[in-house]
Amino acid sequence: MACVLALAAASVRVPAAEYRVRPLSLGLEQGEPTSRAAVLIDAETGTVLYEHNARAQLPPASMTKLMLMLLVAERVRDGQLFWHEPVATSAWASKMGGSQVYLAPGETFTLGEMMTAVIVHSANDAAVAVAERVAGTAQAFVKLMNERAAALGMKDTVYRTVHGLPPGSGQQPDLTSAYDVAVLAREVVKYPDLLKWSDTVETTFRNGEMKLLNTNYLLQQIDWVDGLKTGFYSGAGFNVTATGQKNGMRLISVVMGAGQKDDCFREAGRLLKEGFANYQRVVAVSRGDVVAVDVRVKGGRPRFVRVIAGSSLTLVARKDEKRDVRFQLAITGELQPPLKAEEPIGQVIVRNGDTELGRVPALVAESVVKAGLLDRFY
Repeated sequence: MACVLALAAASVRVPAAEYRVRPLSLGLEQGEPTSRAAVLIDAETGTVLYEHNARAQLPPASMTKLMLMLLVAERVRDGQLFWHEPVATSAWASKMGGSQVYLAPGETFTLGEMMTAVIVHSANDAAVAVAERVAGTAQAFVKLMNERAAALGMKDTVYRTVHGLPPGSGQQPDLTSAYDVAVLAREVVKYPDLLKWSDTVETTFRNGEMKLLNTNYLLQQIDWVDGLKTGFYSGAGFNVTATGQKNGMRLISVVMGAGQKDDCFREAGRLLKEGFANYQRVVAVSRGDVVAVDVRVKGGRPRFVRVIAGSSLTLVARKDEKRDVRFQLAITGELQPPLKAEEPIGQVIVRNGDTELGRVPALVAESVVKAGLLDRFY
């Protein structure tokens, strides 16, 4: 049986801000979003700070390449791929239309060079060449994309291409949602190499012969924005996944289906600005914090122990609202010796009023041995 102790006098209180998420005041023209869907999240916790049709299935266009970016970076992390290894261009890859770096069949560049073209210039030919290097064929890579999306819980997403180009006759488009793209972006921003390329405004390709310009105009408009990916074709509208970091907090905004390019970037930038203006990261409890004192150990020496938090809990909170955080201790059965220092004994439930904010492991602060006969009289 679980024993839940409401810690009143023994509670540790954390000053400052309400954790309930409320929509931001966007300040957009006429108070309405200019896109078909949008979302703003905190990258570390995944907390949704604003949403507008965030689960609507829409074509992401070249934001599809975010999944290619993630799959490649994960394989480099695991030692399956290397940025310096050569990637050859197949005849099929060389035929990709839209944005491209005009790869010729048999032409070879390093994986890092190909990914620069993919991320900065949204090159479709480079995207296919990389996909073929990883999985053998583009369609085999699409299978990997859908498997990874399912593992991330991206329930609104179906990938059909590696690049996001508009579907041809008899084909279906890639589909996803603003929320799913934000979930994916949370993983992408964990890789410094990807952020380095997504933060590059201008670079060159083919030994300086070709200039690559980043399609994410927010990089030039807001100095703390460092990514992430744009997408456009007529049926999809203008799309952008934008991210930036300030004061130790990273936010991600996704805007999909905007009718005008300027509106797309304006809305994504304003979401980020409003998010940083109104929210902050708050550590509700840190590992090692004492969350309870004088918790009884039946037949133990000492008879009462302190309980500490086994991990930290970080939340995103509005700057202008009050909060009253309290801890509850949930223990399975009575505590009995022997107990080792920092042994888990249950969970610390972190609450703001009646709202549960999260849970962390509860640990005993000190060792407890079985009491001797004399201990029982004193």
